Amino acid sequence: MSTTETDLIDPHAADPRVEVLPPRDVPLGGPRAMTVRRTLPQRSRTLIGAWCFVDHYGPDDVAHTGGMDVAPHPHTGLQTVSWLFTGEIEHRDSLGIHAYVRPGEVNLMTSGHGIAHSEVSTPATTTLHGVQLWVALPEEHRHTGRAFHHHAPAPVALDGGEARVFLGTLAGDTSPVPTFTPLLGAEITLRPHATVTLDVDPAFEHGLLVDTGEVRFADTPLHPADLGYLAPGATTVTLTNTGDTAARTVLLGGTPFEEQIVMWWNFIGRSHEDIVRAREDWMSSENPDRYGAVQGYPGDRLPAPELPGIALKPRGRVR
Repeated sequence: MSTTETDLIDPHAADPRVEVLPPRDVPLGGPRAMTVRRTLPQRSRTLIGAWCFVDHYGPDDVAHTGGMDVAPHPHTGLQTVSWLFTGEIEHRDSLGIHAYVRPGEVNLMTSGHGIAHSEVSTPATTTLHGVQLWVALPEEHRHTGRAFHHHAPAPVALDGGEARVFLGTLAGDTSPVPTFTPLLGAEITLRPHATVTLDVDPAFEHGLLVDTGEVRFADTPLHPADLGYLAPGATTVTLTNTGDTAARTVLLGGTPFEEQIVMWWNFIGRSHEDIVRAREDWMSSENPDRYGAVQGYPGDRLPAPELPGIALKPRGRVR
C-alpha cells in the first residue's frame, strides 16, 4: 500500500461523519525491521485528538519474523503508549526504567525535551501482536521532563462485550495514567453479533481501530486494520460485531489538537529547525544530557536517517 493513498469516506455509510483510514505497511526498527500496519498519520489526517501515530502489528510468529528488536533511539515532544494483545516486550530507557509490556497492561513513556529507549520482544514470546501509539505534547508541555507510567486496567463488563480503559474515562472506569490533553484509549472486545453503545464526550473526536473481526462503527463497516474516524459532536458511539466470532478493537479519542506539528522520524517539533536540532543532539556528543543513555541493551543505538533535502513543513490535524 503506497503512502500516496488518501483517506476514503465510504459512500454507502449511513453516517457520513465516519472516515475509513486504511493502513499501509511500514518497516520498523532499522536493519532488523519488523513490518507494522500504520493508519495514522495519513495524507489527509495527521491527528485524532492528540493521537498522532497508530501502528498495528501481528499476530507475528516470532520464530519466522524474528520478533521486535528496536535498538536505543530518541524521542522528543511526545508520549509513547504501548499496548499488547499477545507476547511480551522488554523496555529500557534513559530514566533507568527496566520494565515489560504485557497484554492488558499499558506502558506510557513521556519524552518531553528528550528520552531514549529500546524495545525487544522477550525470548519467551512466540507470537507478537499489539499496537504502538504516540501522543503529541502541547506546546506548553513539550519540553517537560521524562516520565514513565504503568497501569493494568481491570476489565469492565459491557452488554455484549468488555472494555479495558488504559487512558481517560469510559464505561464508568477512569485510568490513573496522566496525560497533557484530554484523551481516551480503550480496548473493546465484542461477542459475536453483539452491539455495544457507549456514552462519550461530545467534545472528543474518535478513532476506532479494528484488530480482529468485522465491525460497524457508527453504522460504517470496518475491516481488520482499518481505522474509522468520527468527528466531534456524538454523545454515544455504537459498535456492532457483524461476524460469527469475537471482535477486538481499540477506541481512541480526544479533544481536537489545534496546534500544527512537524513529525519526522522519532521527533515531534513545531518547525524544521526543531527537528534539525533534535537530530543533531542525538547524532553528536555535544549535548549528551538531552536524551541520556540506555543501559543494558546488547548493541549499538540507532543512528538517525538523513534529513530530506527540503524544509519540513508544519501540519495541522487535517492536511
